[in-house]
Amino acid sequence: MPHSPNDGAEPKQDNSAGPDASGADLLAAAGYSQTTNTEFYSPIPDGYQKGRHRYLVVLGTVMSGLGKGIFSSSMAKLIKDKGLTVAPIKLEGYLNIDSGTLNPFRHGEVFVLDDGTECDMDLGTYERMLDQDLSKRNFMTAGQVYRDILERERHGGYLGRDVQMIPHVTGEVKRKLRELAMHGDGTKPADIVFVEVGGTVGDYENGFYIEALRELAFEEGPGTVCFVALTYIIEPQALGEQKSKAAQLGVRRVLETGIQPHILACRAQSRITPVVQQKLAMFSNVPLNRVFSMHDRSSIYSIPEDMRQEGLDREILSVLDLHGKVDMAHEDRAREIWTRFVRKLTAPRARHIRLGLTGKYAALRDAYASIEKCVEHCSTHLETNIEIQWIESTDITEDNAPSRLADLDAVIVPGGFGARGVEGKISCVRFCRENLVPYLGICLGFQVAVIEFARNVMGLASANSTEFEPGGPDVVISELPDQKRIEQLGGTMRLGGQDVAVKPGTLAHHLFGGRDLVRQRFRHRYEVEPDYIERIEQAGLMFSGRHPDHPIMQVLELPCTDPTGRGVEHPFFIAAQFHPELTGRPIRPQPLFMGLLAAAIQRKYPDAELPPRWLRQAEGVS
Repeated sequence: MPHSPNDGAEPKQDNSAGPDASGADLLAAAGYSQTTNTEFYSPIPDGYQKGRHRYLVVLGTVMSGLGKGIFSSSMAKLIKDKGLTVAPIKLEGYLNIDSGTLNPFRHGEVFVLDDGTECDMDLGTYERMLDQDLSKRNFMTAGQVYRDILERERHGGYLGRDVQMIPHVTGEVKRKLRELAMHGDGTKPADIVFVEVGGTVGDYENGFYIEALRELAFEEGPGTVCFVALTYIIEPQALGEQKSKAAQLGVRRVLETGIQPHILACRAQSRITPVVQQKLAMFSNVPLNRVFSMHDRSSIYSIPEDMRQEGLDREILSVLDLHGKVDMAHEDRAREIWTRFVRKLTAPRARHIRLGLTGKYAALRDAYASIEKCVEHCSTHLETNIEIQWIESTDITEDNAPSRLADLDAVIVPGGFGARGVEGKISCVRFCRENLVPYLGICLGFQVAVIEFARNVMGLASANSTEFEPGGPDVVISELPDQKRIEQLGGTMRLGGQDVAVKPGTLAHHLFGGRDLVRQRFRHRYEVEPDYIERIEQAGLMFSGRHPDHPIMQVLELPCTDPTGRGVEHPFFIAAQFHPELTGRPIRPQPLFMGLLAAAIQRKYPDAELPPRWLRQAEGVS
């Protein structure tokens, strides 16, 4: 079957084609043929080698939110551990260009990649599980697909042909998937591209993705695409048994699209029974040993090893004919490291501390998914149970803060936008500063720490931010007018990875391992007003992390001398304008979180033996 849509000629990709290029040039730049009288109208990027790459596709049935990303990232980790190169991608059906404008109450956390892409929280799961930085290539929305097609059409890129869902929209999806396969992890082409389709089969908005993937399997040939259907096994409490009918009907919807699943992943409260497993295997034509029980576990980080023990990774390698690429020595080393982490994760612990998370979206834990995972990583390495108490900041006032926060061993004030709940966050900061409770502020938590200090230490009672009180008398936080020119991001939001210059001898410098320059991820548009920086530092608040070239403050901390005048050192008070939770990994826990929790442990358990790396009392910290 022909895979190049012209008469045997390889389509050329001219990346220099601009808005004034001819329709033929634009078509070639996108990998499309200039010939339109064929049904094999599928874009193939220049240099793409058929058979070089494999694809694993995860589709959802019955209901969304079952854990397609968890399954996909867990399997991707197993494959990466074998020495293969993996590249995940999340396909979203919504028309937004990215996740940046989505309300956390509706869609959970907005995860930010190093290149500034605002994306779905599932990409955070991939980065943590794979210990691998992703980019905009790993995230696709329907809005992106339609935008690119319409821009190409407006410039004559389809040579007058009527632009249709098939072949043009499905073709655009295949083109992007093939480009990702060629790009791989940024260093090598991908052996396997892991494709997660958002939503469930049968949703209108993701239908074109599923059709594109069926076409991709047809074009790439047998043994190149492995389809996984994730379904749900209902276990009604009143019946006391598992029911598989909804799962069977969900799989039927997959079959109706022309796709035969190779693997079934079954979400359930408890391990699926042999009877249910047999029913699903018979109904779906999936071999019994490829029906995987994805039941509830204490941590998602135990899933890769469970998959390995059940041989699911070997089954996928068999479907994709990749056994010959496995590096067994690499797999043994990677498995030992991961097993050691999981063993500590599940081991009993004698210590217990309470961590308060005072946020504006505390009613929805997914809004702070990365923070929760960072805490889980640190609790494992510090061998301490961390109980997170979710506190709605709108409920906190100056009067009730002491009673609401009194039982906490540490506090995190996370990011957010808008005025709602801000005064409650400021009250939390004041309580932590004055009562020597370990404190970590993130983004808005950095800004409210500056505001609180200005009000209650410097005596600027009206101190505020232009976000909450434009034109106020003492605006210590403002949107810098030259920010767009400085960062050249095309807007007022600073997004993605930026360098932070860290001051030697500070707590931040100690926690970051003595590095003078660290790279962190940002998502904000407000900064410390430059006119107040010197005055704030003279009053006792230190800016220990700054932009390397511009007066943009990025880390603050209280030095050993407490500015309240009591002469008592604060055990841990630090805040970052960036989002440290976005770079926390299971094997490499985030330094600011480790410092916070180590300080809380030491405060509650003075005799606890903790790694000096995370303790403020270590030599050299001022």
